[in-house]
Order: sequence, then structure tokens, then C-alpha cells
Amino acid sequence: MSFKRIDFSRYTSIKIGPIVDVKIIDTIGNYDDFQIIGKGNNLLVSSNPPKFAILGEQFDYIREEEGKLYVGCATTSGKLLTYTRKNNIANLEFLAKLPGNLGGLVKMNAGLKSWEIFNYIDKIKTKDGYIKKEDINYSYRKTKIDTIVYEVVFNIEYGFCKEKLKEFNKMRDNQPQSPSAGSCFKNPQGDFAGRLIEEVGLKGFKVGDMAFSEVHANFLVNLGKGTYEDAISLINEAKNRVKQKFNIDLEEEITIF
Repeated sequence: MSFKRIDFSRYTSIKIGPIVDVKIIDTIGNYDDFQIIGKGNNLLVSSNPPKFAILGEQFDYIREEEGKLYVGCATTSGKLLTYTRKNNIANLEFLAKLPGNLGGLVKMNAGLKSWEIFNYIDKIKTKDGYIKKEDINYSYRKTKIDTIVYEVVFNIEYGFCKEKLKEFNKMRDNQPQSPSAGSCFKNPQGDFAGRLIEEVGLKGFKVGDMAFSEVHANFLVNLGKGTYEDAISLINEAKNRVKQKFNIDLEEEITIF
């Protein structure tokens, strides 16, 4: 059994967290005692986290078979995007500047606005074998997958679109560049979390070194030495104010441990 020591204050995109020994998973099996993590791009980790595990290099691969694209869930989004560009494969251009491993992207049905990863999935592989998309409970930025995903299989269409790639890159460039965990809250039905946060006066609002970004109010950013406690304080403040003013329950998009 191998472990890797990870400093979450450097590993996660929001730059918060303790130093922890993380298990490396090399074979498909039952790891119910561990919480699987990827590249740490949507994580907010406390000083007392659960037992973590990451997929090892054995799950970093891309291959084509019989009109399907098989991708190991330790593969990064950037590596997959490069592959689709080189091989003229369509529909995954939205992965541009969307950080993370495929496992994490699948678990949260990641994407950009109406583009989301489950639109193009055929099936996933867990310890129980392959599961077809139609047998998975998923919705906007959410799935009911409660086990480790080792592989994702995409339907292949050809025709990589450079214009779409440019557009997605442009959309990402409009997001804050400070350390963050991406969008803090999911967009409520028919509205935008950023608009609601701005309407209740929290755009640019700070607690310690954490703030809701001046660039995009739905990004919780670390201005230097932000802490887990500062972040939780801001998250709770936003939820309370939005509930009071609009009677809307904001739901976190970031994962909190």
C-alpha cells in the first residue's frame, strides 16, 4: 500500500489545507474508507479531513476502440483536450482551461454553461463494471455516483472546432485569476449565483484574506493567507443573505471536507 504526502495549501487551487498522507490507488477495488480526490481544483479542505486517496498512473490513459474513446480517470482534462484536437474529435472543446482529472469532472458533471461532460458520455467504469449513462442519476453539476469512477467512455464524433475552442478560452479568461476553487455555488434554476451574491452586496466582500471576487462574484478567492474558517464564514454569509432577500437556497459547487 503506497501513500503520497500532499500539502493541500499548495496542491489545491484555492491554496488552503493541511499536510496529509494520501493513498495511491493502483488497482480497481473497494476503498470505501477513503474519499477520492483528483487535482484539488474544487476542494476546500479543513484541518481535520477524512482519509483521502488518488488514482495512480495506471489510470492515466486514452485509447480509441470501435468508435468509442476510453479515458482513465487519472487523465487530466488538458491531456484529453490535446488528444481530441490532434485526432479531430468533436464536442470536448469546452474542456479548455477547465482544470482537473476526468474522475472529478465526471463526478460533478463539470462543464461551462450548457456544455457539460455527461452530454457526450456513453458509460463509466466502477468496481462493479461498466454502467451506461442512462442508468446514472445526473443533473446540472451533480451526479449520484457514490463510488470511485476508474474510466469514462465517450461517444466519438469527428470535427474538432477551433472556433469553439477560441470561444471557450475567451469565456475562461473572463474569470478571476486569483487562487480559487472555481465557481463557489451552483446557479439556481433560471438565475445566476454571481448575480444573487452581487445583489446582496457581497461582490468584493472580504473576511480575512478570503473574498468574493471583484471580477466575478461567484468566485471565492484567496488573496494571500486565506483560511478554511474565513472561507466557510463567507459561504455561510452568502447563503444567509440570499435566502433572506430572495428565498433561494444556494448550493455549493465546491466540495468541502
